[in-house]
Parts: sequence; C-alpha cells; structure tokens
Amino acid sequence: MSKLTHCVYVLLSLKDDKLYIGSTSNLKQRLTDHFHGNSKSTAPRRPFKLVFCEYFVSKKDALRREKYFKTTVGKRSLKLILRESLKSI
Repeated sequence: MSKLTHCVYVLLSLKDDKLYIGSTSNLKQRLTDHFHGNSKSTAPRRPFKLVFCEYFVSKKDALRREKYFKTTVGKRSLKLILRESLKSI
C-alpha cells in the first residue's frame, strides 16, 4: 500500500485574512518555516493558522490540486469548502 506523502495545505494569515496555498512532502517542517518567518513569501504575513490539508500518494496529483486552488475558480471552491472554518476564526 502506498503512503500519503504529498500534502496540499492552506494557511490563513491572521494579519491580512488572506489564504496562502502550498504543497510539501514534509508538512511539519514547512509549517515551522512559515510560522517562524523562514519563508520569504509568507514572512510579512505572519501569524498563520492551518485551515486545510489534503494528502496524496502522487506528487503530480498534489501539484495539480495546488495549482487548481490557486485559480479564481479554485479559490472560490476552497472558500466554499472552508466557509464554516473561516467564519469561526
């Protein structure tokens, strides 16, 4: 059985209320990088809250999903999926 090793994740910036979408094969390390400001793309937008994570066996599938979530339609569907979570934060 194959392991689910590739993750697409969504962070909510508590500073600007915008979403950050990324993918990784080491979620724990990647979150540490984001939370401690070790990522240039997100450092100015800290702090963050992890609001979504989806695992895949295939890296290609994870990257395709990440790319989709970064489109206008993908962002809209992600906000629909997370509507209750985003309300409660």
